[in-house]
Formats: sequence, C-alpha cells, structure tokens
Amino acid sequence: MGEEFYAIIKLVSGEEIMSLVMTDENDGDPIVILQKPITMKMSQNSQGTFIKVKPWMEISNDDIFIIKSNKIITMTETKDQKIINIYNSYINEDNLNIDSYSSEGCVKPSSKMGYISSVEDARKKLEKIFKGIKEA
Repeated sequence: MGEEFYAIIKLVSGEEIMSLVMTDENDGDPIVILQKPITMKMSQNSQGTFIKVKPWMEISNDDIFIIKSNKIITMTETKDQKIINIYNSYINEDNLNIDSYSSEGCVKPSSKMGYISSVEDARKKLEKIFKGIKEA
C-alpha cells in the first residue's frame, strides 16, 4: 500500500471525484482505494461563485471504495488547501442527516442553521428587552 494523498480523479464515465486516495498493486493489477469520495460542482449566480458538494455514492453507507485503474482517465494529486479544507469540513460534518430534509427537497431549519425560536417567542423576548431598557 502506498501513501494517502488527496486527489481529483476523472473516470471514464465522465465523473470527476475528489477523495483521500491510496494506491495498491493487486497481483500486477493496480487499484485505487478511495476514502469518502465526493463530487464538487462550481455554480455561479448574481451573488457569486459557489461550490456544491455531495457524496459520490449518495445511497451507500460505505466509506471506502475500490476502483480499477482501467476505469480512470486521469488522476492528479491536489495540494490546494482551499479544496482540501472544503473536503475535510464536508466529511467531518454530519450533514447527511435524513431528518433535516423534507420530501419536497426543502431543508427544515435547525438550531445549527440559526433557527432558535418561533416568531412569537422572539417577539416576546424582544418586547421584554425593549421594556427593560425603557424602564431603566
């Protein structure tokens, strides 16, 4: 087994994936071992440029995948710290929580997203603060 490194891989299917990669010589047939591979897609709108990140295999619960070298067009090691940080922050987050998504594709707000109370509760709290400041 070789050393682990971050790589961007172009497959014969046309997919581009990024992963922590290790190569191995399997009886003269080289294989590539991928750990938590993801896809990244650049998007632009009037607000700016964004990167959409999602798992390469969305339904699988596995973290490690093996690809034969004949399925790879090219593979390049990346040392771009921005890309590596995006990969690591995505992998380290538990952002695949099924409960946070609705059937329409909308995301339900959580306290992690900034949702901390209902409008009515927030109104009451703000009124108390305002009245407290007025009396002082």
